[in-house]
Amino acid sequence: MRAATSPHKPMKLLRPLFLASLLAAPLLAFAEPRECLVVGVRDGDSITARCGEPDAYEQLEVRLAGIDAPEMRQPFGRLAKQAMSELVYMKDVELDCIKTESYGRSICKMMVAPDSAPEGPLTLDAGLAMLTTGMAWWYRAYAHEQPPQERGQYEFAEFEAKAKHAGLWRDAAPIAPWDWRKTHRIERTPRRPDASPLP
Repeated sequence: MRAATSPHKPMKLLRPLFLASLLAAPLLAFAEPRECLVVGVRDGDSITARCGEPDAYEQLEVRLAGIDAPEMRQPFGRLAKQAMSELVYMKDVELDCIKTESYGRSICKMMVAPDSAPEGPLTLDAGLAMLTTGMAWWYRAYAHEQPPQERGQYEFAEFEAKAKHAGLWRDAAPIAPWDWRKTHRIERTPRRPDASPLP
């Protein structure tokens, strides 16, 4: 005579599958790039975007992947914000997000139409553009999150900007934002999305 099957056994088998689906959910949420409108610029690497249909907007607080711009109280902080504003403020962008950080911001690669073709396709990598003009640092601590080709592009863009003394590299001894934050308190409360790009 066969032993009776426990009614709880199917649940035990399904539990790992359920947990796996929960762990995969954040990855699935960022599977497809999204086209959004930039409605606020906080600083040289953080923006507020409005995504979705007009009657069902979703607002995203976004930090650009792969770069770290000077904080607002650092030298070149306001110039970095101005550069980001000129690049993307009130423009359509494509956000390819890879994760959500502890402060609730989405970490995304952001593509925008270049000034040479403002009505054209979104082909300009905003993070790479900030590195090229010397308005941000390549965020080496998170380089492992970038594809190899993108890592090479970001590293080379920073190298060239440094060699040309572009932007923040005009400073004799620029301090990386991650080092500056160690000795300065940073306010993490998101700014109003309708705030103007510059005070």
